[in-house]
Amino acid sequence: MSIHSFAFPTPIQFGAGARKLVGTHLLAAGCKRPLIVTDKALGALPVLAEFRTHLGGLDVAVFSGVFGNPTCSQVMDGALAFKAHHADCVIGFGGGAALDVAKIVGLAATHDGDILEYVWDHPQVRPIVHELPYFVALPTTSGTGSEVGRSSVVSENDSHLKRVVFSARILAKTVFADPELTFGLPAHVTAATGMDALTHNVESYLSPAYHPLCDGIALEGTRIAAAALLVAVKEPHNLQARSDMMMSSMMGAIAFQKDLGAVHSCAHALGAVCDLHHGLANALMIDTVMDWNYSSAPAKFDELAHVCAVPGGGKAFVPWLRALKASVGITGGLAAHGVKAEHLPRLVQIATADMCHQTNPRPCTSADFEALFKAAM
Repeated sequence: MSIHSFAFPTPIQFGAGARKLVGTHLLAAGCKRPLIVTDKALGALPVLAEFRTHLGGLDVAVFSGVFGNPTCSQVMDGALAFKAHHADCVIGFGGGAALDVAKIVGLAATHDGDILEYVWDHPQVRPIVHELPYFVALPTTSGTGSEVGRSSVVSENDSHLKRVVFSARILAKTVFADPELTFGLPAHVTAATGMDALTHNVESYLSPAYHPLCDGIALEGTRIAAAALLVAVKEPHNLQARSDMMMSSMMGAIAFQKDLGAVHSCAHALGAVCDLHHGLANALMIDTVMDWNYSSAPAKFDELAHVCAVPGGGKAFVPWLRALKASVGITGGLAAHGVKAEHLPRLVQIATADMCHQTNPRPCTSADFEALFKAAM
């Protein structure tokens, strides 16, 4: 498979073996002391050790303190590691959590204050005033598309509420999207992250905001994921399926600059209250929310069914989603994944306060969210 170069707007090196280009790229950019930001699991796996063999000529340090849903304290710990190494650049290597932390480690290392002071809705939000360290990203999952996003989502340490640092200045200078890095993913992670990518594309397309460019990307991203997800789960070394899912993931993240919907508001609440993996949370809610959304956008559901090759039109799209989830091993409702009735009041509160549902095709109230969570139990 050849490597393809394109920008939208982030320059992307896409294809098997793209990871091997990072060392030469950083040296050409004048970087000599990278800090690799990754998660605890990846930090101990051969895939990271193999990647480091391609970084000859660089003095490399690793921060592997990312785990679970990323937190502000992980960012600050990463900034300390950056300073201790006297790093001059950051390599984000991992899934959405590691990449979200990697995006803003350099910000925290070069600016005063806690990273929470840079979230977009802080009452006295601090500006980014200094040049940020050079940053490149290598995704090892196909789900969030964080590698091409201009936002970093991290949770408050105590409340677990998700907060967002949003700026084009935290975009990666280059993304090295190498599908071979996803070969070792367990099936359940491939499934959950893949459903995350699919959700991004579907919700972006259904958003009533006006953005035909994103609509086109979202529809194609949906089509690609619909055809590739089950193959990627069942055949983990299928390069074409892995490549397709990585592309769909990036397309979803590009498309959702148009905004998302109520599935994500529910997922953000489930992450905060029950610490559910974000992709799994999306997967557990998507069919329930889409069933509820159908009456507000039947023509768009027809288009989604068409690109997913679902016979029967838009009314068949939700049953198809349910069958897809089952085929990739995502079964049971919220209760089967640890969500309890006593969690409902807090889930409803957080979902209602979340911004994503403001562009849901059907307006959502607290009562609606309560009904949706109960239906998904």
